[in-house]
Amino acid sequence: MKALSFRRFGRDRSGVGAVEFALVLPVFIAMLAGGIWAGQLAFAANSLQYAVEAGARCAAVNATVCPDATSTLAYTSNHYSGPKISPAFSYGATGCGHTVSASASFNVNIVPGIGSVPLSAAACYP
Repeated sequence: MKALSFRRFGRDRSGVGAVEFALVLPVFIAMLAGGIWAGQLAFAANSLQYAVEAGARCAAVNATVCPDATSTLAYTSNHYSGPKISPAFSYGATGCGHTVSASASFNVNIVPGIGSVPLSAAACYP
């Protein structure tokens, strides 16, 4: 009689969907959140690069909008449209032309062990 109940228990499929859902859901949520964070990181890096390129181009070509370092840095920071990571911009006239660079730190709070990802960008326009 006891063997019969164990066989019946092995054939019983009620609740299998709930167990599979409980096993798959955390992995799915982690992948979804990781994709969102990776997208934000890529957007921040791309926007930072665009801003420094626009600032270097403005300093080299448009002397009315960017006549000095202060206005060039203001122009550059206005062109950054990424997440709120507070980038630090710097400007200098080097051997290659007008150089604008930026650095920032992107905080990743969702992944244990990774506190922040450093980002940097530089552009030189003759």
